[in-house]
Amino acid sequence: MQANSMQFIETRGNDGQRPLCVPFSDAILNPMSSFGGIYVPESLPQLGLPFLEEHLDSDYKTLARAVLDAYEIDIDAEVIDAALSRYDDFDDPANPVPVVKVTDNLYVSELYHGPTRAFKDMALQPFGVLLSSLAQSREEHYLIMAATSGDTGPATLETFKNRANVKVACLYPDGGTSDVQRLQMVTEDADNLKVIGIHGDFDDAQSALKSLLSSETFRAKLKEKQTHLSAANSVNFGRIIFQQIYHIHSYLELVRQGAIELGEKIYLNVPSGNFGNALGGYYAMKMGLPVMKILISSNSNNVLTELINTGKYDLRERSVIATSSPAMDILKSSNVERIFYDLYGAERTKELMLSLDNDKYYELTTEETARLQSIFCADYCNDKEVNRYIKQAFDNGYLMDPHTATCFKSHDSCREKALKSIVYSTAEWTKFSPTIANALTGEVDTHDIDALKSISEVADTPIPALISELFDKPIAQGAVIDKENIESEILSFLE
Repeated sequence: MQANSMQFIETRGNDGQRPLCVPFSDAILNPMSSFGGIYVPESLPQLGLPFLEEHLDSDYKTLARAVLDAYEIDIDAEVIDAALSRYDDFDDPANPVPVVKVTDNLYVSELYHGPTRAFKDMALQPFGVLLSSLAQSREEHYLIMAATSGDTGPATLETFKNRANVKVACLYPDGGTSDVQRLQMVTEDADNLKVIGIHGDFDDAQSALKSLLSSETFRAKLKEKQTHLSAANSVNFGRIIFQQIYHIHSYLELVRQGAIELGEKIYLNVPSGNFGNALGGYYAMKMGLPVMKILISSNSNNVLTELINTGKYDLRERSVIATSSPAMDILKSSNVERIFYDLYGAERTKELMLSLDNDKYYELTTEETARLQSIFCADYCNDKEVNRYIKQAFDNGYLMDPHTATCFKSHDSCREKALKSIVYSTAEWTKFSPTIANALTGEVDTHDIDALKSISEVADTPIPALISELFDKPIAQGAVIDKENIESEILSFLE
């Protein structure tokens, strides 16, 4: 364990009630900070080209270990090694994140080769080991809250199931996920897991999560049950720290494949909902990864496109639009706050975030907008365009999910230079099969199981057993409730 470990500070400043800074272990066990803010590292490690050169031949776990070491987090080495060993359960332990060439300038970093077939495994599989180990070493019991638009939930449940000193309550919008995503959650039967469908959308689930995380009365009720509260969403920096590694790995893969020279700049192209994936890229860039710009790809819930292009974040007349890329059906992106803290400081961040909470609106100054645009470029892709890009890529030999497809539009519209671009593919085709089947064959209103079969046939690729088995598993978690009843549902689960 590090003697002088890195400290974490608060995005909205300090309220005088909490410590001015905390170590990593405290920041991940208690992720919410003063005034409803979240934690960020006091400074970022500087890696630079010598670090990249040193790890040109490193496997993924070795690279991950080196990045975590650079952060000097207060976690024992053997716990970190145990956490990173979760990557051994991916399709190819030697290369858990394949980077595949699709066109001359576009490479896809496939982040979905873990147990739940989505990119959330990259961060959540090791994170579960860290948090459970901390709870056991402190002889404390934790309730881990998660709100999901479809992928965080299955990955959280998978990493925490049957782990000591931890229980999980996972909220998802009923009807707001794919069949496969829902089945991955509701068929989980471990005693320490509770899955709760809510009448509402992801923003309702996330707001309920943040409200409970900040609620002193809820904490007091948990305290009576000798239980502490934490979260598995990307408000937790324990998620973000692992989401920086695959950006560095993907860059090194391009060097290894001879696509670029070491030091050459590239574009990172990220399908963005809650902005954690993009934030990981931003931190990697600040730590020394040669990045020209980060392209933010959205669906018709294009608040991030508007923010980056106009400096305005306006939810006053907006409600969530259901799209074919539901993991991005989000209007309040939590991790924008960490970018703002880094660019504009705590006082301005607090002002902007409270304005969004209270007035559903904020506007950046011209100078602030220009700073944002110097790092990010954004576009969005509607469902019809998503289908077209899925079909086009398939005709060129590449099968992708709808979230990945949104990036192909940004690739066409946002790049100012003909540099190589890494698109981050966040989910396997199996997670959103009706949309893909519609794009490839024209079939409509297909159930997941039928769509999976038709894609498997058209693409001549097998349905992974992890997915096909879901349809025969019994439903173990049937709760669907109004959001007002979330707290009582969770408390009764803890009895």
